[in-house]
Amino acid sequence: MDTDAQHTERDRSCRASAPGGSGDTTPPPPVTEQAAERSRSARVPGADRAPEPPDTAAVAPDTESSGPDRAAGAEDTTAGAEPRRTRGGLLGRIPGGRLTVAFLGGLVLLLLAALFVVQPFLIPSDSMEPAYRDGDRVLVNKLAYRFGAKPARGEVVVFDGTGYFGDGDYIKRVVGVGGDRVTCDGRGRIAVNGRPLDEPYLHPGDTPSTVAFDVVVPEDTLFVLGDHRSASRDSRDHLGSPGGGMIPLDAVVGRADWTVWPPSRWTSHERPGGYDGIPAPGAHHG
Repeated sequence: MDTDAQHTERDRSCRASAPGGSGDTTPPPPVTEQAAERSRSARVPGADRAPEPPDTAAVAPDTESSGPDRAAGAEDTTAGAEPRRTRGGLLGRIPGGRLTVAFLGGLVLLLLAALFVVQPFLIPSDSMEPAYRDGDRVLVNKLAYRFGAKPARGEVVVFDGTGYFGDGDYIKRVVGVGGDRVTCDGRGRIAVNGRPLDEPYLHPGDTPSTVAFDVVVPEDTLFVLGDHRSASRDSRDHLGSPGGGMIPLDAVVGRADWTVWPPSRWTSHERPGGYDGIPAPGAHHG
């Protein structure tokens, strides 16, 4: 027997039986569905277990996130809160709101009025009775002489008497203005530029003056008397004092036009007609 032929036959037999060999022409056995299922189960651990519920913690909103979405949300919140601050504005930060603002606004207006328009004064004595009584409160018109006008005879003025009558404000009636000659004769009658005055405003029982005098009022000054002559210290009593009892125009605060307190005394004050028709200053000097 040929040994080379035997070896060759065995080699072919071995190659034919080896899997995947080039001479392997025998098809593999068919794979059943059960075998395929067992094969997949073996490859995927836990594939045959029931599905677990989703992990809710994994999808909960990240409130600590500082990413772009979080920043956008913060901006939206700020934008929503801003209109509330704007609507309150300044009024929202002031205690009392509109009521406080209205009160302060009224107070400012009153202060401005007192400085430039009218100013209240308390009558401190009975020297101007009966028209102005002790304790009355009057409003003084500060605009009356502000634009070039000057006090007229018969008007009642409030003035600063410092250096002339004494410290403080006084209220008196203007009897003579710059250039006037004011006299009181032996019968107690007062005349201005030679014309006797009719003074219906005098306190009942008073005479025009118990002091005789004859003065010429310097320019830009006033000669003033109280209506309650027996209780008034006025120009007559200061004829020998600095200024000669005369009041400079620049010391005048304003004209006492209204009594406003007490309510029962509420009234306006008009210039009396007894001063109409007085001759011009200088006609009877000498």
